Amino acid sequence: MRGTSAPAAGARPNPVTLDRQRALSATGTTLALVVAATVVLALVLARVAGADSTVAARALVYSLLGGALVLALAARHLPGPRFGAANLVTLVRGALALLLAALIGSAPSAALAWASVALSLIALALDGVDGALARKRGETSAFGARFDMETDALTILVLCALVWQQGKAGAWVLIAGALRYLFVAAGFALPWLKRALPPSRRRQAVCVAQIASLIVCLLPLVTPPASTAVALGGLAALLASFAVDVAWLARDARA
Repeated sequence: MRGTSAPAAGARPNPVTLDRQRALSATGTTLALVVAATVVLALVLARVAGADSTVAARALVYSLLGGALVLALAARHLPGPRFGAANLVTLVRGALALLLAALIGSAPSAALAWASVALSLIALALDGVDGALARKRGETSAFGARFDMETDALTILVLCALVWQQGKAGAWVLIAGALRYLFVAAGFALPWLKRALPPSRRRQAVCVAQIASLIVCLLPLVTPPASTAVALGGLAALLASFAVDVAWLARDARA
């Protein structure tokens, strides 16, 4: 009988589809393990650093939401059959940022400040490792680059909130954390802001310097007005970097 019919019995499944399914399954398992590790660390912080009893619940909610978002984006944009070691490093950085976010709302204390500094330093040390690993293993991709960028943006936003919560700078410090998101939002009104920017060592250096300056502010030994000056310097550098990028995009749009 001619016409459409079911695939013949014993037909081989598409190997590309199978690889994709295996990759997403492995990614889901990895995300579940990272979520579990994040909650365990939150419980340790609640016991050792004096964080409030709800920090583990916040860590669970944030990491579940973050994990679901990463899995959804990986299903749509992951280019290869594997999540990759480089993306795994970025994922760990993202988990650390969400764990720091779970500390927002806990009563400030020296122990909690040192814990925040320790977690932030680990995240900062891993920044750059993912990119180098991707280049070494041939895992570079647009997905990985965007994942890295958004993880940096989230880390800065969370650290800004912690600096403000601990009274190390005024609410204006949140501008540094909001800049990336304001830039993206502005792109809906000004489409030329969505154009791709060329790679920039300056942009990378300013990002690292911004994160480092916020970590310095979180140190219990650094208090206002010194912490305010450090935070203001980081914000000024970040604003200048964004201004350079916007000017480049404006010139490129007119060309």
